[in-house]
Amino acid sequence: MKVGVVYAVPSRQAWLTIDVPEGTTVKDAIERSGVLRQFPEIDLATQKVGIFGKVAALDAVLEEGARIEIYRPITADPKTVKRRPKEGEAPGSEGAAG
Repeated sequence: MKVGVVYAVPSRQAWLTIDVPEGTTVKDAIERSGVLRQFPEIDLATQKVGIFGKVAALDAVLEEGARIEIYRPITADPKTVKRRPKEGEAPGSEGAAG
């Protein structure tokens, strides 16, 4: 069965389609895909993975056509990053009541 493995960093991305046998786990597919050789910074012990945008365990068994996503760690604290203005909102208004 065919599954996809995706990973991206700001400078490049990989979307690998591989053939795996029935009963293959998320971890097995990631290892078979070669993505760990392309991106040696990936640490499956600490980084989350998902299937079609939903967090999944490394031992989850895959279904035909699954897209495995390897998530990068958050590098900025969302509480300290300034919010971008919404479309149509004046810069600097940050939801202030007037």
